[in-house]
Amino acid sequence: MTRMRVVQVTHPKGPLELVEREIPEPGAGAVRVKIQACGICHSDAVTKEGIFPGIQYPRVPGHEIAGVIDAVGPGAFGWTAGQRVGVGWHGGHCGYCDSCRRGDFVTCQVAPQIPGVTYDGGYADYVIAPASALALIPEGLSAVEASPLMCAGITTFNSLRNSGARPGDLVAVLGVGGLGHLAVQFAAKMGFRTVAIARGTDKEPLARKLGASRYIDTHALDPAAELLKLGGAKMILATVTDGRAMSAVLGGLGVNGKLIILGVPPQPLEISAIPLILGRRSVAGWPSGSSIDSQDTLAFSLLAGVRPMTEVFPLERAAEAYEHMMSGKARFRAVLTSGG
Repeated sequence: MTRMRVVQVTHPKGPLELVEREIPEPGAGAVRVKIQACGICHSDAVTKEGIFPGIQYPRVPGHEIAGVIDAVGPGAFGWTAGQRVGVGWHGGHCGYCDSCRRGDFVTCQVAPQIPGVTYDGGYADYVIAPASALALIPEGLSAVEASPLMCAGITTFNSLRNSGARPGDLVAVLGVGGLGHLAVQFAAKMGFRTVAIARGTDKEPLARKLGASRYIDTHALDPAAELLKLGGAKMILATVTDGRAMSAVLGGLGVNGKLIILGVPPQPLEISAIPLILGRRSVAGWPSGSSIDSQDTLAFSLLAGVRPMTEVFPLERAAEAYEHMMSGKARFRAVLTSGG
């Protein structure tokens, strides 16, 4: 077979179109991955809606990729055909700029690479990816389980393990959705006293099943006051996209507590300076991480039993799956599968 299927966007705000292309060959330092699964992320709107400047169209979205290497380009040392690999939001780096020399690959100044944005991504049968973007998928994780961990998983796992919180500390997760349902699992498995915060009572049984020891319904209770009753949170992980909801939990931080923002709210946060100053509290954001962070996420997920909740669609239903995800109806990650 010399041709493959891809789902592409030909212009900003354009439709997702299923077309055929020639199967590409990997160049220097790259590999070709036969895709088995690709998660749909809200960040795919960056390409679909043309949010980032300079995207070259037509472009194939998708940065939660899981598959098998089937061809290796010259100079892609250490990788061989047949290895199971994932490619995430951090889709490679130049290796030469000051950021790369510091190990800060996320802010690579020369050639930051994002599958589905700066090069074609995973809504396809095959993808060409830089070797620096690859993370090994351990046996025991299926492609469908692994693919959402390449963005939603690494973002929550990496922010938690770099938050400064220690096992036994009170950690709250704001939102029990695509990111939040993974964050609750990771927090509980890391040994934090985990509190889930969401609207309504319908998500409480799920939150407790995922590992939360407490649940706060923001419709019925003041989340900040409830967190203070528990001693104040060492860290609150905000996975929602509502600035008002984030502002409402700030008062629940304990001394030296930190609010880490993962969701992107359209409105600004309302922050009072005095509690931050007097309690040495802080507000920070967190991106995903490098490919080795993705590999750590996959390994920890296998070890600890963390799994995403997914709804699976074949590649030819990508447009339907995308709308399902963006509408908020997915429980909790939509995943495309390909026969290659």
